[in-house]
Amino acid sequence: MAEQKMNNKALEEAIAAFRSDKERDSYVKVMELLEKSIVLVPAIPPKDMDPALMEQLKTGKPVQFPKDTKIVPCLLRKETGEQALPIFTSPQQIPEDKKSPMVMAMPFMGVVSMAAANQDKVEEVVVNPFTGMMILNKAVLEIAEKRRKAVGQMKTVQLTPEQFKDFAHNRVSLLLLPRFLFEQKEAGLKRLQQEEGALLLQLYDEVYPKGKKCGCRAEDFSFMTLNLTDTIQLTRLDMPDEANKKGLCYRVYAVFKRDSEEVLYYAMENTKDGNMIARVTPDGKHEILEPAPENGAEIEAILNLVEPS
Repeated sequence: MAEQKMNNKALEEAIAAFRSDKERDSYVKVMELLEKSIVLVPAIPPKDMDPALMEQLKTGKPVQFPKDTKIVPCLLRKETGEQALPIFTSPQQIPEDKKSPMVMAMPFMGVVSMAAANQDKVEEVVVNPFTGMMILNKAVLEIAEKRRKAVGQMKTVQLTPEQFKDFAHNRVSLLLLPRFLFEQKEAGLKRLQQEEGALLLQLYDEVYPKGKKCGCRAEDFSFMTLNLTDTIQLTRLDMPDEANKKGLCYRVYAVFKRDSEEVLYYAMENTKDGNMIARVTPDGKHEILEPAPENGAEIEAILNLVEPS
C-alpha cells in the first residue's frame, strides 16, 4: 500500500517545531520537507465505481483505477464559508471518526497542482487538520506552484569536458576549500600550507566521478604564506594558469586572525565586469566586493578589507 511506504516522521517533527515557536526558519524547513513528501488526500469515490474496488479501498488494499477515472478530493468548509483541502502526513493523523471512504497517496506537489487548478473552490490547504494543524494559505500555495513549474521546466544539461572542468574548478575554489578552512580553522590552514597542491587534488576528487581526474598536477598550484602583522597571517593560492578566464576564480587569499581565531576567505575572480575581489563567508554566501587591483597591490587591498582604516 502506498501509504505504508511513507515516512514523514521528519516532516511531522518540523511541523511540531513550527507550531511551538512560529519562527520563519521553522516554516521554511516544513516547506522544504513537504515538497519532497508523499501525503494522504481524502477523496470521494466515483459514483460508478466497481463495488469490488470499493471493498478493496475499505480494507486498505491498493487500487488501480481506469485512466479516465475522475477523483474528487474531500474539502473542509470553514466557519467563514471558505473551503480548505485537507492532507495528512500519515494514516495515524486521521481520527477514526473522520476517515473518508477513500484516501489517495500522492506527492505534495501534486496537491499544489490540484489546488492551483481549483482556486475558485480551494482557499487553502490544511495539513493534519484534526491533530497538529498547519495552514498553507493561497500566497504560500502560489509560491509552491511556481517552484513546481520551475522544476518541471528544468532540463538536464550535458556539460562538455571543458565546461565540467570549469565547474569543478569553481566548486573547489569557491565551495569546498573555503568550507574546509572554515571548519578546520588554523589546523586546516596548516594542512593547506604543508600539503599544498596535494590537498587541492583531494578536493577535486570529491567533484569528479569515480575513476576520473581533473588533469591538474599538485605543482600546478602555487602557494605563499606571509605573517602580515602579529595577529594576521595570509596564505595566497594561485590556481593553475588555465583558470584565468572569464567566470573562474584564479587566485585565493585565506586569512587567519590569530587574536579571534577567525578565518577569512577572499577570491580573485575574472568576471564579465573585469577582475573582481569576492568574499566567501562561513555560511557559504558569495559576494563580489570591489574591483581587483594590479597583482602587486592585491595583498594591500586584502589587508584593507580585513582591517578597514
